[in-house]
Amino acid sequence: MPDRAPQPVERQLPTEESRDLLALVRDMIQREIAPRAAAEEDAGHFPREVFALLSEAGLLGLPYDAEHGGGDQPYEVYLQVLEELAAARLTVGLGVSVHSLACHALAGYGTKEQQAAHLPAMLGGGLLGAYCLSEPASGSDAASLRTKAVRDGDDWVVTGTKAWITHGGIADFYTVLARTGEEGPRGITAFLVPGDAEGLGAAAPEKKMGMKGSPTAQLHFDGVRVPDSRRIGEEGQGFAIALSALDSGRLGIAACAIGVAQAALDEAVSYATGREQFGRPISDFQGLRFMLADMATQIEAGRSLYLAAARLRDAGRPFSREAAMAKLFCSDAAMRVTTDAVQVLGGYGYTLDFPVERFMREAKVLQIVEGTNQIQRMVIARRLVGPETR
Repeated sequence: MPDRAPQPVERQLPTEESRDLLALVRDMIQREIAPRAAAEEDAGHFPREVFALLSEAGLLGLPYDAEHGGGDQPYEVYLQVLEELAAARLTVGLGVSVHSLACHALAGYGTKEQQAAHLPAMLGGGLLGAYCLSEPASGSDAASLRTKAVRDGDDWVVTGTKAWITHGGIADFYTVLARTGEEGPRGITAFLVPGDAEGLGAAAPEKKMGMKGSPTAQLHFDGVRVPDSRRIGEEGQGFAIALSALDSGRLGIAACAIGVAQAALDEAVSYATGREQFGRPISDFQGLRFMLADMATQIEAGRSLYLAAARLRDAGRPFSREAAMAKLFCSDAAMRVTTDAVQVLGGYGYTLDFPVERFMREAKVLQIVEGTNQIQRMVIARRLVGPETR
C-alpha cells in the first residue's frame, strides 16, 4: 500500500570521516539489519552475528580512544550512529549503547595495565558487554544495592543478585557494582567480571512486551571470585563511576528514542501518502497533516537536544542536567510519536502486518531504562533549585 520510500535524515557531521562512517552504517543496516528485524523480533532472536559484524567494523567502540581499539569519534557522531541503528532495530541500537556503557568504567577509571589487558577485546575483539547496577529491590534507589563483594586475599568474593540486565546470560563480560563497605553510595565498588566466571548464572529471560529479541535477565552471583586486578577504580568509588556512566548512557537512550520515533514517522508518512479515502490520499486531510507535522517537530527538537548535550560532553563541559533533559524529552517524544503513528495507520496500525505497533511497544521501555523519567525530572529539578529539604 505505501508508495513513498522514507528519505534518509540529513545530518550535520563534523568531518568527512564521520560522513563516510555513517554511509558504512547505513549500508550495513540495509544489508544485515533492516531486512530481518521484524521477523527476528517476532521470533525473539538475538542477532549475535550482527554484533560480531559491528565489532569487526569498529562500531562497538566508536566513542573510545583509538589507542585501545576504539573509534576516536566524538559523542556527537556516535549518538547519530546509534540513532540510525535504533531506527532499523532497537535491539541493535540499544545493545550497542549498553555495550558502550559496560566499557565506560574501564575506559574512564581503569589503570593503564587494565586497559591494555582488556579494552582491545572489548572495543573491537568481538566481545559483548553488559552493565550490572540494578537489583530486585534497588532500581531507582541504586545506592541501596545489596550485592556484596568481600575481600579474600588477592580476590573478591561476590554474592547477590542483579536484575533487569540487558544481555544477561549472553554477555562476555559484566561491569558489576557491588557493596564493599558502608551503607549508601560510599560503600560501592566497581568490578569487571568475566561472563564465564564460576558461580555466575542467569535466570530465564524476562518476558517483555517489546524488544523481544534482546534478552533481559537476572544474574545470580554465588560466591563468584574476582581478582583484585579486576577491581575498577578505588574501593568505594563505584557509585561515582556508575553515575558518570549513566550520564553518557542517558544520551544513548535519547538517541535510540529518536531513532524509533523517526522510523515510526517514516512509516506513517509512507502510509498516509499511499492510502486513499474519499478519492484522495489521506495525507491531504488537514487533521492528519497537522499530526504528522507535530510528530516531525518533536523528533527534530529531541535530536537537537541530545546533540547539544553531546557537544557539551565532547567539549569537556558538565552535561548531567542536559543528559537528563535529553533522555526525558526524547523518550517521552518517542512514546507520543509512535502512538500517533499507530493512529495514522488506523486499524492496520494495530496489526502485526505493519511495524508501528512494535515501535510503540518498544518506545515504552525507553521511558524506564537508564533511570525512569521521574528520576530524570528529579535530576533536572535538583540542578534548578537544589536538593529536596526534609
